[in-house]
Amino acid sequence: MPDIASDDFLIHNFKMPLAFTKYHALGNDYLVVDPKNFTSSLTPEQIKIICHRNFGIGSDGILLGPSPSKKAQFGLRIFNPDGSEAEKSGNGLRIFSRYLYDKKLVASDEFSVETLGGIAKATVMQRGKIVRVEMGHVSFWSDEIPVAGPRREVINEPIHLRGERFNFCAATIGNPHCVLPLPKISPELAKQIGPLLETHARFPKRTNVQFMKVMDRNNIQIEIWERGAGYTLASGTSSSAAAAVAHKLGLADRNISVHMPGGKIEIEIGDQFAILMTGGVTKVGEGTLAKEMFTGAVLE
Repeated sequence: MPDIASDDFLIHNFKMPLAFTKYHALGNDYLVVDPKNFTSSLTPEQIKIICHRNFGIGSDGILLGPSPSKKAQFGLRIFNPDGSEAEKSGNGLRIFSRYLYDKKLVASDEFSVETLGGIAKATVMQRGKIVRVEMGHVSFWSDEIPVAGPRREVINEPIHLRGERFNFCAATIGNPHCVLPLPKISPELAKQIGPLLETHARFPKRTNVQFMKVMDRNNIQIEIWERGAGYTLASGTSSSAAAAVAHKLGLADRNISVHMPGGKIEIEIGDQFAILMTGGVTKVGEGTLAKEMFTGAVLE
């Protein structure tokens, strides 16, 4: 396993010690770090090491904020553990909202956060343990997701993987999603098929993948393969997209509980597939990064 970068390069833009706060949202864990601790942007190499569960702190991503925004009260950048940047994360938004509350930057009143995937409005409840987020509108149009081919709503389209045919729906809520409605789902299926769909040629910007089982008109179950992160215990945007697809197909009503391995998120679907998401956030702890973490770091 070769060194991914020189040690000097990996620590050149840190104002040490670098503080972080770790939270999880139904098992989907993020580190929140303030951009004022950096002289320049985080590099993909730094992100990979920090998020690595053996060589770093370990997380499903990094939330870099708060930062200035001309369109909202706070700006937020979201990074996947592979170093790529995500447009939006529902769990990340809830965690970041809890962080703002914990740092006494917001009260329980509604406030706005700008991400690459659009502006979300959040409300913190129960001293931060529950957060409600207006996620925006779900779209099924191929050019907005994006999905290759002519402009269309991507609903129940066939796709062949490993000699087997699946039907999928695609959606965006600021980031791309591929939803496979199935009678039976499992973590093993998500881990086997998820990587093939994430990088499939149909999805020019890659995609998040949800394997969805409809339980009844108010409950669905999903297994998740997250773009840039892999198998994931929970996801807010995945819950939003899957619930929207279930409603679009006429299989579920507007109020849907989304069950995932890490727990449950409540989704309310409004006009034009506006999504209101409510779910829990748990604080894990606080700490500082050590320079030694980047000394001789090796990753595959």
